[in-house]
Amino acid sequence: MQKKEWYLEYEIQKNRPGLLGDISSLLGMLEINIITINGVDEGRRGMLLLARSDEQIARLESIISTMDTIQLTKLREPKLRDRLAVRHGRYIQRDADDKKTFRFIRDELGLLVDFMAELYKQEGHKLIGIRGMPRVGKTESIVAASVCANKKWLFVSSTLLKQTIRNQLIQEEYNENNLFIIDGVVSTRRASEKHWQLVREIMRMPAIKVIEHPDVFVENTEYSLDDFDYIIELRHDPDEEITYEMVPKNNMFGGSDFGDFDF
Repeated sequence: MQKKEWYLEYEIQKNRPGLLGDISSLLGMLEINIITINGVDEGRRGMLLLARSDEQIARLESIISTMDTIQLTKLREPKLRDRLAVRHGRYIQRDADDKKTFRFIRDELGLLVDFMAELYKQEGHKLIGIRGMPRVGKTESIVAASVCANKKWLFVSSTLLKQTIRNQLIQEEYNENNLFIIDGVVSTRRASEKHWQLVREIMRMPAIKVIEHPDVFVENTEYSLDDFDYIIELRHDPDEEITYEMVPKNNMFGGSDFGDFDF
């Protein structure tokens, strides 16, 4: 029988020397392998486990329920957030009302890149929006995650170096394994109808699309936020407000002093 992965998380009720050793010994007696272990929150530990049968996990759950030193908080097949929590030692913050919105601060760029890379590795269509103020690291994180996921990225519109607006793709760029990056502000403010025809064509492709400033993008297109699979918010600090009021006033999203690119 093929072994199956599980995610175990528990909260420490009575911390004492040897507690982790006791739990490891319990798992060993049940012939459950530990893949990874890490603290995932203050007073909580998470483990990725490998079990031969569901009966082993049921016995584990039954025994843990009798222990007064720990309290079981999660025992399930691992989700992406579980794997990243064990890998990085903390959970990704998710919006309480909108479960597809995930929040990061600039100090968590490593976690953000890892999260996006895991999304990129999944096959098929995926539409990801990323919100954030200028120079917080949005585009750089998108590109870094592409490298981690071994994906080729294409700027359809961007301001990373100069303002880039594509009106067409060459034949080999029409590849479902490519990752397409669209800046909602740039496309809205400067793009021609040819550019929007290309955007609509790309949106129909079963590929990964990442859209910076998704709110501006949906305000000026037939798409809505409901079309997005994930929304990522990146801030300099947790209390920073993401706003677009300064865009037309200061032209913060405009091209560089060296001019713009139009393809």
